[in-house]
Amino acid sequence: MSNPQGKKGNRNTGGGGLTGARSSSGQGMKFARRTASGRYLSLSREDIDMEGELAADYANYTVQIPPTPDNQPMMDGAEPASVAMKAEEQYVSNSLFTGGFNSVTRAHLMDRVIDSDVTHPQMAGAKGARCAMPACDGKVMRNERGEDIDPCECRFKICRDCYLDAQKDGCICPGCKEHYKIGEYADDDPNDVSSGKLHLPGPGGLNNSKSLLARNQNGEFDHNRWLFESSGTYGYGNAFMPKGGMYEDDLDEDGLGGDGGMPDLNQKPFKPLTRKMPMPASIISPYRIFIVIRMFVLIFYLTWRIRNPNMEALWLWGMSIVCELWFAFSWLLDMLPKVNPINRSTDLAVLKEKFETPSPSNPHGRSDLPGLDVFVSTADPEKEPVLTTANTILSILAVDYPVEKLACYVSDDGGALLTFEAMAEAASFANIWVPFCKKHDIEPRNPDSYFSIKGDPTKGKRRSDFVKDRRKVKREYDEFKVRINGLPDSIRRRSDAFNAREDMKMLKHLRETGADPSEQPKVKKATWMADGTHWPGTWAVSAPDHAKGNHAGILQVMLRPPSPDPLYGMHDEEQLIDYSDVDIRLPMLVYMSREKRPGYDHNKKAGAMNALVRCSAVMSNGPFILNFDCDHYINNAQAVREAMCFMMDRGGERICYIQFPQRFEGIDPSDRYANHNTVFFDGNMRALDGLQGPMYVGTGCLFRRFALYGFDPPRTAEYTGWMFKKKKVTTFKQDPESDTQSLKTEDFDAELTAQLVPRRFGNSSAMLASIPVAEFQARPIADHPAILHGRPPGSLTVPRAPLDPPTVAEAVSVISCWYEDKTEWGERVGWIYGSVTEDVVTGYRMHNRGWRSVYWISKRDAFLGTAPINMTDRLHQVLRWATGSVEIFFSRNNAFLASRRLMFLQRVAYLNVGIYPFTSIFLLTYCFIPALSLFSGFFIVQTLNVAFLCYLLTITITLIALGVLEVKWSGIELEDWWRNEQFWLISGTRILLTITTQLS
Repeated sequence: MSNPQGKKGNRNTGGGGLTGARSSSGQGMKFARRTASGRYLSLSREDIDMEGELAADYANYTVQIPPTPDNQPMMDGAEPASVAMKAEEQYVSNSLFTGGFNSVTRAHLMDRVIDSDVTHPQMAGAKGARCAMPACDGKVMRNERGEDIDPCECRFKICRDCYLDAQKDGCICPGCKEHYKIGEYADDDPNDVSSGKLHLPGPGGLNNSKSLLARNQNGEFDHNRWLFESSGTYGYGNAFMPKGGMYEDDLDEDGLGGDGGMPDLNQKPFKPLTRKMPMPASIISPYRIFIVIRMFVLIFYLTWRIRNPNMEALWLWGMSIVCELWFAFSWLLDMLPKVNPINRSTDLAVLKEKFETPSPSNPHGRSDLPGLDVFVSTADPEKEPVLTTANTILSILAVDYPVEKLACYVSDDGGALLTFEAMAEAASFANIWVPFCKKHDIEPRNPDSYFSIKGDPTKGKRRSDFVKDRRKVKREYDEFKVRINGLPDSIRRRSDAFNAREDMKMLKHLRETGADPSEQPKVKKATWMADGTHWPGTWAVSAPDHAKGNHAGILQVMLRPPSPDPLYGMHDEEQLIDYSDVDIRLPMLVYMSREKRPGYDHNKKAGAMNALVRCSAVMSNGPFILNFDCDHYINNAQAVREAMCFMMDRGGERICYIQFPQRFEGIDPSDRYANHNTVFFDGNMRALDGLQGPMYVGTGCLFRRFALYGFDPPRTAEYTGWMFKKKKVTTFKQDPESDTQSLKTEDFDAELTAQLVPRRFGNSSAMLASIPVAEFQARPIADHPAILHGRPPGSLTVPRAPLDPPTVAEAVSVISCWYEDKTEWGERVGWIYGSVTEDVVTGYRMHNRGWRSVYWISKRDAFLGTAPINMTDRLHQVLRWATGSVEIFFSRNNAFLASRRLMFLQRVAYLNVGIYPFTSIFLLTYCFIPALSLFSGFFIVQTLNVAFLCYLLTITITLIALGVLEVKWSGIELEDWWRNEQFWLISGTRILLTITTQLS
């Protein structure tokens, strides 16, 4: 029975399409590994597919049985993990994949990734025993715990390549000259039934420690004996599904798990994951009243001003009237979207109950949460210190989210070896840091920030070994910083040594051939990796195919995907810290540097983000994406779970992204330049949350991958007529069975036919096959009739398929510079190109299609980053934002041209984004009016009568009242509000040059 939403099905589809895609473009894929002696060993396609042959040979050694306490149902087509599959995963993680336009995709097997020793078994280049085969220096295959895999009972040490050769040569062990026996592999445990099948053990391989594992004389599972010993029956009421509830927690006040027959999920009371809390009426009602009062006062004031001109100085009167009209219009655009601010709350206990608690649909209690891909982007290690990026990566790897559902992708747009080795060092240190955070519940999980906290570190810690563990980890982190800071010098000295060796080789060759040494050809000054090979990215001394804008695509799996089940540390005195009760698995970590070639527009950061979207879709395909700048780290380990509460709640299928506020550290206490920008993040954005949702403002945003692909939400609303009447619209095809089944790509868009799908997304079959899978896995659980577009409970408890070389090679092809040619990437799909502020445009496009967004302010700041600390950098930031706003105003992304799916007040908010920079023209003009009045002797009004003064007094009082009330409902401090007003005036009078440049 097939599972359309399963990951394995996605891989098979993608793999089938890989050959076709390659043949059409004339590209091939070569696999090789380099030994320590410098010799390359080529690997054939048969080597890569060997595990498929093994599975076919042993297909008759499995037997299907009904669900029992020792055999729980899982994905029907999932094959047991074999030695060959483990070897493939190890091969992928130890290989550096490169490729691109008109070039062959190569997998370079690396003996070493960094100069220091690597111990974690998931990491690339982890140390291990050498192969016992003569003249082979390969590393022995290893399991998840880092122990050597011995395929034969003679314990003969053998590497992955030699093992595959032995399988092709008759399955004979080179050590004992006996046939390999199924069931004696370290990974093929006879009692391991996690795949849904019970394996027949080899001779002497029975395990009688459990009475329920009753077997007959032939070694098969004895169902009669099991029924006798357990007094059980198959079906409802047995040991697998007891009448009184499977667990004590099943007996609650809701009546679940009673004796009244099979529980009906439709009768289960709905527990919301989130709640929307309106502002107190004592604050928001006066706020709205003052807005209305000030609006009418402005109307009366401007009417009076127009009817009473200063005939003695019409030019001065005209200037003031135009400026005041614009100020009133700009104030109205800013205040109207603020009439409905809201607060939100989440319930993590309900999230755990729904998605991580054992139930009939999830008997093992595995996490049913969707996968998450985290993107970190960096471009220049000189401007963006690699130590800061490494700390960001460590905070992501230690986040409180299921390890097997998390993947981190680092985009190095500069292709620098310094960033590559810094990420490898971070992955190595994560072996100590991540379990330490889990063991002692550390906050924040950025090691630099944590060890910089002043105060008592033992506050709130319960374990007696915390002080000892903290001291050891602190010492390891200090050594880690020394290694990171020493990487530039280490890479330079290593490259100089290898380049000198190459010069000596060239000189020796000239002497042997009798050539003139004065005509010695110039040897390229390459940048060398730790294993003694050329770095395929940017060199310190630029060369053809090795420059910042001209290098191949690079992909390296730093940490391979973890096993689906928890892996606890060993209690060993030699270990630095006791992790015997801590899950030591690490999330998958991938280093990516997209291909760059001269003559291609790479679209800066937006292009790098789209390359990450495609690469992750092929490799892990997490239905949700969280993006970070390299200087922002996770400050709240629960933040991701809190965001998932919104996505997995009722109506969550209509949410395109969750925007977190941007918080900063390292700013002076007085915040002279309003770097915290709290008025915008805690005021404007919170107010937009009461409409269609906040704007996307960059780092710290959790996306729905399906929304990034340019599709409409399953259900939306259209606003028509002068009164903006609301009309509900269903965009997906009407199918009574589609609520809990995966759809096809063309089902999401009536205009998108099978022939137009490659035109929109490109020609990668694996990429196209991942789209409906991502849409299905992002749905909330359909555990109640209130969920209109959900998925069955337990559908995401299936372990992900292991990475194989063809999958990684396909990921290399989708990050090539030519992939986006003649597609809609950057136009409709992914991050939108053509603007400096691509984040605002991307969010606008989603809202314009009917999606909603959520603004979440957690009690503990979710993420922290750095901000400009001087006036020059701060003004440069404001100028860049203003430039992007002007670009939006003069493009088709102008809110005047929005569709009917954009709410009126949301349209006003986006209109204000494109208009606010023009206020600087009128502000600067108005600032000159007092000087002009002083020199000319005229004023903006002919006489200072009582009406004029009353209007000014009322406008001022209402402005102050609105400011006080806004401070109350937004939770900001009065000083922050005042600093924001000060910097608004400073920045507003300095962006006129940018506006003038854009208009010209």
